[in-house]
Amino acid sequence: MLPPEGIVAYIIFILLAYLIGSISSSILLGKAIYGIDVRKYGSLNPGANNTQRILGWKMGLVVLVFDLLKGVAAASLVFFFPFKPETNSFVITQIVFGLAAILGHIFPVYHNFRGGKGVATLCGVLLAIHPFAVLICTAIFLVVFFFTRYISVSVIAAVTCFPFLVNSLFALWLDPKETLAIKIFSIVVGVTIWLTHLSNLKRLWHGKEEKFRLKKALKKGEDVAQR
Repeated sequence: MLPPEGIVAYIIFILLAYLIGSISSSILLGKAIYGIDVRKYGSLNPGANNTQRILGWKMGLVVLVFDLLKGVAAASLVFFFPFKPETNSFVITQIVFGLAAILGHIFPVYHNFRGGKGVATLCGVLLAIHPFAVLICTAIFLVVFFFTRYISVSVIAAVTCFPFLVNSLFALWLDPKETLAIKIFSIVVGVTIWLTHLSNLKRLWHGKEEKFRLKKALKKGEDVAQR
């Protein structure tokens, strides 16, 4: 149990995690370098996939890495508190700070509360909490992506496997000290990803979901709407 001053610090760190998550590299890079708002083009989502579609693969890669690091950084704020690693208190704090960062990404205070889906930031949080399971999910993502070329389908497949990895007997080999908190959180994550990708699934059903295509950098004077 934290003392009163510890509770105040806890709340402050939740706000800090939210502010970290609110930094949208996609929006900032689009406006600073190209003078455009990526939320007005493509899928309207300021994430790595839409960024590479609009601004090119290099910018998309920068956004992907930055969004991942936001999640890792937010979850790592737990080390400022006296919780022992692998305990429920430690993991719950990682989850709370991680969720704050994800909310910041989805509802960024710096960008009129219009952000992305938070998938990359979520992956960063999961990477900090359970790196072994995330590495396996990454392999699943790459395999599905290789055969389908759909980012959305690959994400759904990979994250759907996450709770099964965490809650199965295989999890004992991955992490013998796994806590109940991460088991419950993994299920919530899996369900949430399905809910946030319903629009993608509808487009896929109607044959309108766009496959991934590597785009070159946006050229000066090029019509963004045509990309």
